[in-house]
Amino acid sequence: MKNNFQQIINQDVPVLVDFYADWCEPCKMLAPILQEVKAELGDDLKIVKIDVDKNQSLASKFQVRGVPTMILFKEGNQVWRQSGVLQKQDLVSIINSHK
Repeated sequence: MKNNFQQIINQDVPVLVDFYADWCEPCKMLAPILQEVKAELGDDLKIVKIDVDKNQSLASKFQVRGVPTMILFKEGNQVWRQSGVLQKQDLVSIINSHK
């Protein structure tokens, strides 16, 4: 994952990276919200889920201290970041503001 991560975030459309863990209850609450966000935005957004337990070096590189942590990238640059669960409309508004 680490090798092609830069390729993944270097896209014209915003890329929302969800750092999560299988044992994390808030992460499980966030998953269906992200599906709804993707359904609404379609091809205007790419969502990537990163398991922090399997990708510790990537989580460390981005200083992920808690899960879930979401980072929004635009053309390879971090434009927004937040930990915790957000509601669908809040996420859609944030993503639309960075298109």
